[in-house]
Amino acid sequence: MMKVEELQNIAFSLGLVIKIQVRETLGLCFFKIVIAEQRDNIVKIWGEMKGWTYFNKQGIQLDTLRILSNSPPFVSELIWASTMAWAIEMKFSKKARLLAIYDNEGYSKKLVRYFKIVGFKVVKEVGSSPVDLFLRLIWGGAGTLMKGDCSHVLNKIEKKLSLIEIV
Repeated sequence: MMKVEELQNIAFSLGLVIKIQVRETLGLCFFKIVIAEQRDNIVKIWGEMKGWTYFNKQGIQLDTLRILSNSPPFVSELIWASTMAWAIEMKFSKKARLLAIYDNEGYSKKLVRYFKIVGFKVVKEVGSSPVDLFLRLIWGGAGTLMKGDCSHVLNKIEKKLSLIEIV
């Protein structure tokens, strides 16, 4: 399984950098992982993932994923691989979960399809039921709750990244 350092080398060979910011508060570990390009002291962020670890440290909760549509090749793969590798290496996390939020119907379906390709599985629809109130408070909305195995997601993405020749 790839380590964060290996992923940083791949990013460097593509003219990109991986930056990981971590903040611990009240027993939670909040993180932000970015894939950026730096030229002449100008930084262009192409992708970012934000989230936090569960209290029991057995998993991560992914809150925000942003990848610019005109980003260079492999930004998506690098953000996912870096997030999973960091979670496994630094936090000993096995699982990741996210909510494909209901923004508008067509886009939500695209998100679910994309997250399935990455390696996540649908757990349930979080809606307006009283049972879903706690999840709605955590996520700030309704959507499709999905879970993934960090190692499985990383292994899937490693196959794509192995095609890159490091200069």
